[in-house]
Amino acid sequence: MEVSLKDAVMNRHSVRGFQSRQVPEAKLKEVFELAQWSPSGTNQQPWQVYVASGQTLENLRQEFIRRSKEKVPSNQDYKSKGRLADPWKARQRGCAKVLYDAMGIEWEDREGRARAAFRNFEMFDAPHVLFLGMHEYFSMNSAADLGMYAQTLMLSMTAHGLASCAQGTMGHYPDLVRETFDIEDEIKILFGISFGYEDTSVPANNARTIRAPLEENVFFKN
Repeated sequence: MEVSLKDAVMNRHSVRGFQSRQVPEAKLKEVFELAQWSPSGTNQQPWQVYVASGQTLENLRQEFIRRSKEKVPSNQDYKSKGRLADPWKARQRGCAKVLYDAMGIEWEDREGRARAAFRNFEMFDAPHVLFLGMHEYFSMNSAADLGMYAQTLMLSMTAHGLASCAQGTMGHYPDLVRETFDIEDEIKILFGISFGYEDTSVPANNARTIRAPLEENVFFKN
């Protein structure tokens, strides 16, 4: 594994089109073993990770698609607290424009934008998807631990030649995830990550976002 941390951070990007071939089991274990070294408060490691492949994934994909098409209301375990204001809203819209431009979709093309959004429920044809959850015993403070784990995991994927896309939409139907993996109601699902080998022929994969100037987010004081 000859990838520097800087290269992994700078080269990782959200991939929205995957090859159909599955990741070998040995490589999967290497990826997730490395991610286990993610930090967490008092080393509690609250993350619960559920990985679907093969027929399990296809069953999930088809049910996500069905619910989306039939406009079944989402029932997330953790909901947002309202509409975004600037500068966060502007950054969100900027990200969407980069994606639509890569896909050749005009901002005024609502049907095109809807098709692009629907691809989330198709999991971008990924051969693997994982769902991140934690026991309801933990407060939202522990969600920070899951965020650190997700970043470590996606960097591990990048270092192993894999691509990924973190998806809030994978938290829309937590009941489906609990049923699929036969897990107790006390496990709450936050979001998911589709992953596998990138299909470089997919136009959406040409999208690249930028970051805000350092001074907008980081404040130094002596």
